Amino acid sequence: MLRVRIRNELIPINLLVIILILVITFFPNNVFRIVLALPSLLFFPGYVLIAALYPRRERIEAIDRIALSFGISIVIIPIIGLLLNFSPWGIRLQPVLYSISSFIFVTSIIAWLRRRRFPESERFNMNLQWKLPIWGGSLANRTLSVALLISILGALGTLGYVIAAPKTGEQFTEFYVLDTAGQVTLYPQEINAGTTARVVLGIVNHEYKDITYRLEIRVSGSVVKEINPIYLQNEQKWEQEVGFIPVTVGENQEVEFLLFKEGENEPYRSLHLWIDVIKKK
Repeated sequence: MLRVRIRNELIPINLLVIILILVITFFPNNVFRIVLALPSLLFFPGYVLIAALYPRRERIEAIDRIALSFGISIVIIPIIGLLLNFSPWGIRLQPVLYSISSFIFVTSIIAWLRRRRFPESERFNMNLQWKLPIWGGSLANRTLSVALLISILGALGTLGYVIAAPKTGEQFTEFYVLDTAGQVTLYPQEINAGTTARVVLGIVNHEYKDITYRLEIRVSGSVVKEINPIYLQNEQKWEQEVGFIPVTVGENQEVEFLLFKEGENEPYRSLHLWIDVIKKK
């Protein structure tokens, strides 16, 4: 039987969280971050809270700690998300990462301080025991052992495949136009010829790859503004107030906002407004 005794399991937990922060910060597209994120979301928050609440060994058994850790983590994460939703940071990757990590760090310190109040013999320590299977017994037992081993290996292989090759969702680019107040009600309608009209244009890359875009603004078919290049990583957002100057007088002129992918001559996305261009008074 293989036995492993960990004097302070809070240390490796916090080290793994630190590694997760470094991986997401410096290697955002690395598959390894998914492997670290799963326990950091589903196990560590509940475990450190249980460790803080029950620092002594006899108060709660190890198997109960593990079971409760999963359940409590599922409760803690939505609460943190709810608090972030009403905060200036919102529910985004970095705020969620730092909030959960801070909870784990602070709660681990509290658990460590509470454990220090008791003699070492009374403190909870993680003891892992692994009994190697003995190839013996009846044919039925050996068959069940092999079937169990194959099932475990198959489950691990399936999990590894899902992590390494996640299913790609719908690939598209979000393209929108707003008024200067960030709304959809006060678009420019009547413009003096030669005067700058302003709108807010936004692009969000959901293509699962880095894209370079080119943006054209046309009034009655004539190009009056071009923005190039606009480089966006996957899930990156570009939003900017843009001005354009119509010069030809006329009513009900079409303003086209055309979005091109790099190297393409046909518009990938298009938006339209209609304006009246009058003589400057």
